[in-house]
Amino acid sequence: MSTQDLENYESDMELQLYREYRDVVSLFTYVVETERRFYLANQVDLQVRSGGGEVFYELTLADAWVWDVYRSSRFVRSVRVVTFKDVNIEELAKPDIALP
Repeated sequence: MSTQDLENYESDMELQLYREYRDVVSLFTYVVETERRFYLANQVDLQVRSGGGEVFYELTLADAWVWDVYRSSRFVRSVRVVTFKDVNIEELAKPDIALP
Protein backbone atom coordinates (compact mmCIF):
# COMPACT_ATOMS: atom_id res chain seq x y z
CA MET A 1 0.00 0.00 0.00
CA SER A 2 1.43 3.36 -1.00
CA THR A 3 1.49 6.46 1.17
CA GLN A 4 -1.11 8.02 -1.10
CA ASP A 5 -3.38 4.98 -0.71
CA LEU A 6 -3.07 5.21 3.06
CA GLU A 7 -3.83 8.95 3.05
CA ASN A 8 -6.88 8.36 0.82
CA TYR A 9 -8.09 5.59 3.12
CA GLU A 10 -7.74 7.81 6.21
CA SER A 11 -9.51 10.70 4.46
CA ASP A 12 -12.38 8.41 3.47
CA MET A 13 -12.66 7.10 7.04
CA GLU A 14 -12.77 10.64 8.46
CA LEU A 15 -15.43 11.66 5.94
CA GLN A 16 -17.54 8.62 6.86
CA LEU A 17 -17.12 9.51 10.55
CA TYR A 18 -18.20 13.10 9.94
CA ARG A 19 -21.27 11.90 8.03
CA GLU A 20 -22.17 9.54 10.86
CA TYR A 21 -21.75 12.40 13.37
CA ARG A 22 -24.01 14.62 11.28
CA ASP A 23 -26.66 11.88 11.18
CA VAL A 24 -26.64 11.15 14.93
CA VAL A 25 -25.95 14.50 16.62
CA SER A 26 -29.66 15.32 16.90
CA LEU A 27 -30.14 12.20 19.07
CA PHE A 28 -27.96 13.61 21.86
CA THR A 29 -28.18 16.34 24.48
CA TYR A 30 -24.50 17.08 25.22
CA VAL A 31 -21.22 17.49 23.41
CA VAL A 32 -18.23 16.57 25.58
CA GLU A 33 -14.64 17.30 24.66
CA THR A 34 -11.58 15.98 26.49
CA GLU A 35 -7.95 16.24 25.46
CA ARG A 36 -8.14 12.84 23.77
CA ARG A 37 -11.72 12.32 22.61
CA PHE A 38 -14.94 13.94 21.53
CA TYR A 39 -18.26 12.49 22.71
CA LEU A 40 -21.98 12.97 22.26
CA ALA A 41 -24.05 11.92 25.27
CA ASN A 42 -27.50 12.13 26.82
CA GLN A 43 -26.31 12.08 30.43
CA VAL A 44 -23.13 13.62 31.82
CA ASP A 45 -21.73 13.55 35.34
CA LEU A 46 -18.50 15.47 36.02
CA GLN A 47 -16.70 15.08 39.35
CA VAL A 48 -13.57 17.05 40.27
CA ARG A 49 -11.27 14.87 42.35
CA SER A 50 -7.94 15.38 44.04
CA GLY A 51 -5.33 12.95 45.19
CA GLY A 52 -1.62 13.14 45.87
CA GLY A 53 -1.61 16.89 45.28
CA GLU A 54 -3.09 16.44 41.80
CA VAL A 55 -6.52 17.55 40.59
CA PHE A 56 -8.25 15.34 38.04
CA TYR A 57 -11.67 15.02 36.48
CA GLU A 58 -13.82 11.92 36.53
CA LEU A 59 -16.42 12.00 33.81
CA THR A 60 -19.24 9.49 33.45
CA LEU A 61 -21.35 9.49 30.29
CA ALA A 62 -24.45 7.45 29.55
CA ASP A 63 -25.97 6.72 26.16
CA ALA A 64 -22.94 8.02 24.28
CA TRP A 65 -21.34 8.15 20.85
CA VAL A 66 -17.54 8.33 20.54
CA TRP A 67 -15.72 10.26 17.79
CA ASP A 68 -13.06 7.69 16.92
CA VAL A 69 -12.26 6.57 13.41
CA TYR A 70 -10.81 3.26 14.58
CA ARG A 71 -13.70 2.05 16.78
CA SER A 72 -15.90 -0.56 15.15
CA SER A 73 -18.84 0.43 17.37
CA ARG A 74 -19.07 4.08 18.34
CA PHE A 75 -22.32 3.80 20.31
CA VAL A 76 -21.72 2.89 23.96
CA ARG A 77 -24.06 2.53 26.90
CA SER A 78 -21.66 3.93 29.49
CA VAL A 79 -18.27 5.63 29.41
CA ARG A 80 -15.99 6.55 32.30
CA VAL A 81 -13.17 8.96 31.53
CA VAL A 82 -10.46 10.14 33.91
CA THR A 83 -8.42 13.11 32.76
CA PHE A 84 -6.00 15.64 34.21
CA LYS A 85 -6.94 18.30 31.68
CA ASP A 86 -10.05 20.43 31.52
CA VAL A 87 -13.27 18.99 30.15
CA ASN A 88 -15.58 21.03 27.94
CA ILE A 89 -19.29 20.18 28.20
CA GLU A 90 -21.84 21.93 26.01
CA GLU A 91 -25.58 21.39 25.93
CA LEU A 92 -26.87 21.17 22.38
CA ALA A 93 -29.71 23.44 21.32
CA LYS A 94 -32.80 21.50 20.32
CA PRO A 95 -35.01 22.98 17.59
CA ASP A 96 -38.61 23.67 18.58
CA ILE A 97 -39.90 21.92 15.46
CA ALA A 98 -38.38 18.86 13.83
CA LEU A 99 -38.87 18.69 10.09
CA PRO A 100 -39.55 15.26 8.58
